[in-house]
Amino acid sequence: MRGLFTAGILDVLMENGIVFQKAAGVSAGVAFGCNYKSRQIGRVLRYNLNYSSDWRYKSYRSLILTGDLYGADFCYHELPDKLDVFDTTAFEADPLEFYAVATDVMTGKAVYHLLKDGGNEDLEWIRASASMPLASRVVDINGQKLLDGGISDSIPLEFLEKKGCNRNLVILTQPLTYTKHQYHYFKAIAAALHRYPALVSALKDRPSMYNAQVAYVKVREAEGSAFVLRPPSALNIPPLEKDPDEIRRVYNVGRDLALSKLDEIIDFLS
Repeated sequence: MRGLFTAGILDVLMENGIVFQKAAGVSAGVAFGCNYKSRQIGRVLRYNLNYSSDWRYKSYRSLILTGDLYGADFCYHELPDKLDVFDTTAFEADPLEFYAVATDVMTGKAVYHLLKDGGNEDLEWIRASASMPLASRVVDINGQKLLDGGISDSIPLEFLEKKGCNRNLVILTQPLTYTKHQYHYFKAIAAALHRYPALVSALKDRPSMYNAQVAYVKVREAEGSAFVLRPPSALNIPPLEKDPDEIRRVYNVGRDLALSKLDEIIDFLS
């Protein structure tokens, strides 16, 4: 739900005709960010307002009945195919190279998938990127077992730099002062995922990896090769938030920040 902050920023960028050559999204960053490539302004806010109270979208009931806190069939089929249609034609036609980041549970390493047409396979990669350990089933795509990309590459700035991007807009959903610490329930996670020791190792190392990536972003920001948008304070929205006012609040934090920084963003990118 912190991704609503990202959605607010991306809508402002789309409204002002700002385009990129390449992008990478992790977890909610790709689940919501894919609408940037399909150019569907307002879609993320709209479907979250319309369906956040539907147990099939997100609920403990969904977790118990389907194995996914965010219902896989509803979120990646019923919703984009019928209820709030995802424009795959526009997605495929747009020249933006958009990568989804997921984690291979057998190796604990990041894998990067270039989204092509917004079809079923792309949606499965997006689902994999956003599938949190214990809150989601492992996603199997052509024999590759995948979970949340944030486990192995939370902020894929270096990935994009290696792709030749030398001026990058980075959207973070935690404030400047945030430091990630080890999960309080790490032992329970390790026990539940004991079949995937490399994944458990990656989860154990995740706080240090994330904090190192944040430090790297700050270096690039100081050098002038990265422009960073981060919330001014903690967004404080839980994963199962249903209150429409709270959903709008977090979305508007992103919008307001993007609008206040718009001229700077345009100067940076030009």
